[in-house]
Amino acid sequence: MSIAAPTTGNGTATSARSVTGGAYDRRRRPARFNYLSSLSWTSLLYVAPALAFFGVFVLYPIGISVWYSFYAYDGLTVGTPVGWANYTAVFTDAQLRAALLHSLVLLFFYAALPVCVGLLLAGAMSRIRVYGLTVLRAVLFLPQILSSVVVAVAWRNLLAEDGPVNAVLRAVGLGRFATSWLGDFDTALPSIGVIGTWVEYGLCMVLFLSGIVAIDRSTYEAARLDGAGPVREFFAITLPALRPQISIALILTITFALRNFDLIWNTTRGGPGTTTTVPSLYVYQDAFQNRTLGRASALAVVLTLVILLVVVVVQLALREREGPRRRFTGPRTSDRKVQSS
Repeated sequence: MSIAAPTTGNGTATSARSVTGGAYDRRRRPARFNYLSSLSWTSLLYVAPALAFFGVFVLYPIGISVWYSFYAYDGLTVGTPVGWANYTAVFTDAQLRAALLHSLVLLFFYAALPVCVGLLLAGAMSRIRVYGLTVLRAVLFLPQILSSVVVAVAWRNLLAEDGPVNAVLRAVGLGRFATSWLGDFDTALPSIGVIGTWVEYGLCMVLFLSGIVAIDRSTYEAARLDGAGPVREFFAITLPALRPQISIALILTITFALRNFDLIWNTTRGGPGTTTTVPSLYVYQDAFQNRTLGRASALAVVLTLVILLVVVVVQLALREREGPRRRFTGPRTSDRKVQSS
């Protein structure tokens, strides 16, 4: 038994495809074609200048660096292809391994400590209501907006052998601890780390304060009804809710720690000896002092890949888990009533 196709008024048969109209086509059409058909290409004109700027000043230099990394090139004469020799030199150089170890030490000062200090300050400011708190927040954030050169020069004077820090130590009877903080082999690297902590904690504090404001106040009220104190509220409610902000803060601070150059260059220039050298200093020295652009490019590429790897690890470790999450696990009110009865 066959079913005849519907006919039009003049007796012409029409197909089922034409009867159903455009809805049939849209139902069968893949989603990517729907997206492309709805895309307004004229809107790309608004982002074209930004895309052009990004391509010329970001993507093109990255491509050139990767290209140079396979050559022995001094920036003046014609380069000689050397294959993977520059990368082999990067991974076998003992000084570069020591510089990478210094960067890992600075990660504690530039990333871990600022995040902890920022959490402490944000948690305290979210509970304290005092006059002038806005001004205090601005003052605490001030190191983040200062130029790295200004910060380096200021701290170099503060930590000098005859600087204010040693003067205070001598004034309170702790003169035996006075030293040339940036010139001593034992204190130079930690001193650089302390400067980085002072610069980065303001950024973390502001990120965490913005996250705390978005937390539902009723959650805290329910926790207080269940008998939670300030510390329990922080670890059960505030800290889990700040997971996205902590991830962003760690990405920014870790990136700053691994690519840091100007702060170290304007304070110690990698000294004394090589105690404060980091990979970015070797990139500068190889490129502009030793004129070995191939090796400098290889080191820059490796450093970029290390930063990307660390960022991916942080994002995977702190990503939001799917499904509902109970943010406070204190005893329920009904359970307390049963226990009291």
